[in-house]
Amino acid sequence: MQVTSTVDGPIAVVAASGELDVATAPELRAYLHKLIDDGASTLVIDLSDVGFLDSTTLGVLISAHKRLTESDGVVELVIPHARLLRIFQITGLDRVFTIHESPAETAVQ
Repeated sequence: MQVTSTVDGPIAVVAASGELDVATAPELRAYLHKLIDDGASTLVIDLSDVGFLDSTTLGVLISAHKRLTESDGVVELVIPHARLLRIFQITGLDRVFTIHESPAETAVQ
């Protein structure tokens, strides 16, 4: 897993790549929570280069979502691949998160 971000005021754009699973979830959670603690009220998480994610990663994303919605913030996801999108549809998380097919559709605009 590799995670990078760019921050512009209250908006943090996070790009994750590789496999997001039980082994990498704690690092991802710490990374996202640090961005929130540092003042990000909008997280745009780009999963374009993620090859695999598991339920632990879903829990991390839900945790970030809960923290932000408590203060009127938002988490938006970029998921261009049907195989990952299907996971969110099966779990019903496509109704929790705003999901975009490309970064151009996000709050960054």
